[in-house]
This record gives sequence, structure tokens and C-alpha cells, in this order.
Amino acid sequence: MRLPLLLSLLLSPLLSAAEPTAQDRFWNELRALCGQAFAGRMVEGTAPSDAAFGSQRMVMHVRECGDDVIKIPFHVGENRSRTWVITRTATGLRLKHDHRHEDGSEDEVTQYGGDTRDAGTAGKQEFHADEFTAALLPAAATNIWTMGVEPGKIFTYGLRREAEQRRFRVEFDLTQPVEPPPAPWGHE
Repeated sequence: MRLPLLLSLLLSPLLSAAEPTAQDRFWNELRALCGQAFAGRMVEGTAPSDAAFGSQRMVMHVRECGDDVIKIPFHVGENRSRTWVITRTATGLRLKHDHRHEDGSEDEVTQYGGDTRDAGTAGKQEFHADEFTAALLPAAATNIWTMGVEPGKIFTYGLRREAEQRRFRVEFDLTQPVEPPPAPWGHE
């Protein structure tokens, strides 16, 4: 009788080891792309300005992958002003948009974004606009940004603003890595 009890006590820490959360799996899928770049295309855009944006070459580059921060520059044509910054927090994941001028200085509209409110899935996370974003860009107070990863297939970045029926989404083909672009402005 004692042997089974002893074995269960010894093995219980191994058996109860925490399974990775959906956010951990999502994070690991992003990290698996580190160092790679991928071309994308706009698949949805409801603002009039989206047409000009969508006609340019788009490339994402999973450039920096730390334990708690992943930086993904998003190049549109020759514009290297945008970097998505995903950070682990005590309560989930955070997405910020780091916008820079060509000289590396921060744009007036930068560091906006939001946090996850639930576990999401291993393939998709939603980031709800935070208070900083609402103060900086009142129209974006209800923004929800999404990022999705289908390993070996596609990465998506999207925005929706329900009150205005605003939609924006870009898909990147993970089956065809491209040459990494130059560093984003301000991140040489």
C-alpha cells in the first residue's frame, strides 16, 4: 500500500505540471518566426485611405524576440515607420504600435494599443484599446486589434471598430519567407 502512495506523491508534480496556456502557445508560434520576414496583402479595408495603403508592398519582419517582448516591424512600401510590439504582462499580452519618423524620433501618434481580456486561442489574440489609446485617439477608444497565426500558413493583423463598422486586415503568407527589410526607423 505504501509504494503506490509514495509513487503518486513523487509523480504528482510531473503530472500536474502546468500545460502551456493559449497565450503561451500563441507566443511560441510568434517566436518560431523570429528572424523571418513575409510579404502580405490587404484583404479588408473600409476606410477610403485604405486603397492607397493596400496598393503598396507590405512586409512584416519578426525582428526581435525576447522572453517578454517581440517586435515586428511592418513596412508599407518604403515607409519603415511602424513596429508592432507585443509584450507579456502579469495578466496577458499587450500590443503597442511604435510609430517613428525617418530620423528615428517618435511620431506624435505612437504607443497606442491595448491588452488581451481573455485567454484567446493559440491561433488568435484580441487586444482591446487601453486608456492611453482612448486619451490619445478618442475615435480609437473601442478599437480591437487582432493577431492570428496559422503555423506554416498565414499570419494576420487586423483592426475593427464596431461603432463605425471600421475594418482593416492584412494577411501574410508564411509559406514564402522573403528577404528581411532594412531596420525600421529608430531601431537601427
